[in-house]
Amino acid sequence: MLRPATAAETQEALTDAWASATTLEVRAGGSKSALGRDAPAAVVLDVSALSGIVDYDPAELVVTALAATPLASIKAALAERNQHLAFEPPDYAALLGSDGAATLGGTLAANLSGSRRIGAGAARDHFLGLRAVSGRGEEFKSGGRVVKNVTGYDLAKLLAGSFGTLAVLTEVTLKVLPAPEDACTVIVHGQTPAKAVQWLTQLTQTSLDISGLAHLPAALTANSHVSAVRDTGNATVVRLEGIASSVAARLQVLRDRWLADAGHGHETSVLDVEETRDLWREITDGRLLPRTGVIWKISVPPADGTMVAERIARQLHSDILFDWAGGLLWVAVQGDSAQEGVVREACRDCGGHATLVRASAAERRRCPVFQPQPPALAALSRRIKDAFDPNGILNPGRMAV
Repeated sequence: MLRPATAAETQEALTDAWASATTLEVRAGGSKSALGRDAPAAVVLDVSALSGIVDYDPAELVVTALAATPLASIKAALAERNQHLAFEPPDYAALLGSDGAATLGGTLAANLSGSRRIGAGAARDHFLGLRAVSGRGEEFKSGGRVVKNVTGYDLAKLLAGSFGTLAVLTEVTLKVLPAPEDACTVIVHGQTPAKAVQWLTQLTQTSLDISGLAHLPAALTANSHVSAVRDTGNATVVRLEGIASSVAARLQVLRDRWLADAGHGHETSVLDVEETRDLWREITDGRLLPRTGVIWKISVPPADGTMVAERIARQLHSDILFDWAGGLLWVAVQGDSAQEGVVREACRDCGGHATLVRASAAERRRCPVFQPQPPALAALSRRIKDAFDPNGILNPGRMAV
């Protein structure tokens, strides 16, 4: 194991590894080590020492930090100035059975976003700049401290979602936004998935500025620590955030114009700001999902969410949580088999993307964890990999063989 203490030492470690063709598993907090294909490298490159906030300018809504800075530290610093990371970064430690701490660099490298993504965008959309070291041992920087930056290629967008296979992030810069003053969640109890997704999709076309739209099956609401949700059957949840007067006004519009239809024959309730925070953290972090079995994460057009879920449910014993108004399906499959053929076939016609989030090491070696790319895109990906990491030393096999 190598533990560089600085960016310069990180570059030195990568230069030596490149020269000797030594494969490296890049790790910081380790909370996502089980995410991706199981492909152990010769040496672990532990960059957890690259931690700390370098610069934070609340007035300019920009924060710069070393890549291994724990997410909890970033959130705490922003909260002191009533700001936050609007893309709602998730922490999958519990979902993946890890006791590691999620880091800023790891979150961006995996391009992980929470339930607020439907309005705020993905992690990569908030990624302004970086410093990194390529698989050649070459240090480089990209972007800056403003959204409109024309200093070169937008490498932040490229590295977000590359899972450390192109370069090792050492420093990152993100835009931040004011945190909402108030929040509430409207719950419609007992809807079927099809009715719920149809209603949620309609709500995305309104001017209510909704920041969370999900449907939770009864089997998963039983895992919630929010009493108004736990053991109450299927729950369709809608989150409103903003200044208090705006939240109150939009809640009234939702009640007057939309709940009459959605709530017909169903009980409805409203969570306060604290309960809202707790529930959506459970949804975003995957804490409602079972602690055993296989977990798939499927991205589809919202209008096709119910169809894909029904195809899977007909063939697999599974529980399915709908987020992003039906555009994101969390599929919890009982048993040890990933059932890749069933899942990928179910979302093939609508162009969906399925990622195997949790499975045994043997299953993650056996089947593609990420959605297989079309030949032309796969060839482009290989050329990019060769340009950044010609000897294939960084997280080899993490994303593809």
